[in-house]
Amino acid sequence: MARIKAVILAAGKGTRMKSELPKVLHKACGKPMVEYSIEAAHDAGADFDDIILVVGHKAELVKETVGDKVKYVLQEEQLGTGHAVKCASDFIGKEGITMVLCGDTPLITGSTLKKLVDTHIAEGNAITVLTAVVDDPTGYGRIIKDSWGKFVKIVEQKDATLEEQRVDEINSGMYLFDSAVLTQALDKITNDNAQGEYYLTDTIEIVKSEGLGTVATMTVDDVNEIKGVNSVDQLAEAEEILKERIG
Repeated sequence: MARIKAVILAAGKGTRMKSELPKVLHKACGKPMVEYSIEAAHDAGADFDDIILVVGHKAELVKETVGDKVKYVLQEEQLGTGHAVKCASDFIGKEGITMVLCGDTPLITGSTLKKLVDTHIAEGNAITVLTAVVDDPTGYGRIIKDSWGKFVKIVEQKDATLEEQRVDEINSGMYLFDSAVLTQALDKITNDNAQGEYYLTDTIEIVKSEGLGTVATMTVDDVNEIKGVNSVDQLAEAEEILKERIG
């Protein structure tokens, strides 16, 4: 079985939470949000010492709260998702497969991530993107496929044509990479864009254009699992769903 690692993005401030607390430490059902991502990664097959949190805003507080069961790397400046993952390059290395998860998606489950791992390995993909089909895709990156249903690209809302905006399959922001391919692609991403940021999705373009392997998708069964929490209202909504699950 391939070694499974997980990089969890947990550096953001979470301005819309209107709180001094780092976003990932806000609690859902009495537990910091980031703990749910850590548990899901572990349930999908990553040992705790193969899980790393990319921390930034109030990094010490995050470390103190989560404790030493996982590893940490500091992202001193928030220069985009690609930059965040790049901070963990030494950890990613070339061995096995690496999951990239978000610290603000408390509804993701280990069973979905395990299915993602199994799909990735069975299909021999270089990258497998976790996607969802939603009623209202507004604001999300769209998954563009060709007429055979093969993955073509991810296009952000602001860059999407009217036709692309009608696509209802969206990017969850969670991915599985062949570690060696990810390391290779991270070396090549640039911040040559309007935001001056390094985007993780650029690694997908690089892998496709350089023929480094197959990029494919897996659609989540329950769309709630990919919901990110950016506001107090969204946190309350996530908490309701968690309570229902616990039953």
